[in-house]
Amino acid sequence: METMTIGASIDRDWRELYDAIWHPEVFPTWASGLAQSTLEDHGDHWRARGPEGEVTIRFTGYNAFGVMDHRVDLPGGDQVYVPLRVFQNGAGAEVALTLFRQPGMSDEKFAADAEWVRRDLATLAARYAKA
Repeated sequence: METMTIGASIDRDWRELYDAIWHPEVFPTWASGLAQSTLEDHGDHWRARGPEGEVTIRFTGYNAFGVMDHRVDLPGGDQVYVPLRVFQNGAGAEVALTLFRQPGMSDEKFAADAEWVRRDLATLAARYAKA
């Protein structure tokens, strides 16, 4: 599959940023492409209302490497893997999300999804940069 990695530099220590945002319940505060509602904890997965209906999400657990990968089960039965990383960039942090072009996805839809990720990462950067 074709991929595109989209990043945002954030003026905050990367570990401090990771500690602030790795919790699944924090995602809806910045990741509008993932959920348009609060996330409901169902033990080994979370549920939310996404842009296309109810989704089930499984998140990578807390770790020392800044990995925030998650898998999203869409209403139609497809699953989308979302690699997401927070890592050191000088004295600050870099957040990088890899977007996979899904089978049959048009150029326009792939570009629109990439723009959505850019907006979400800009929201994250604005919300979590040092004050």
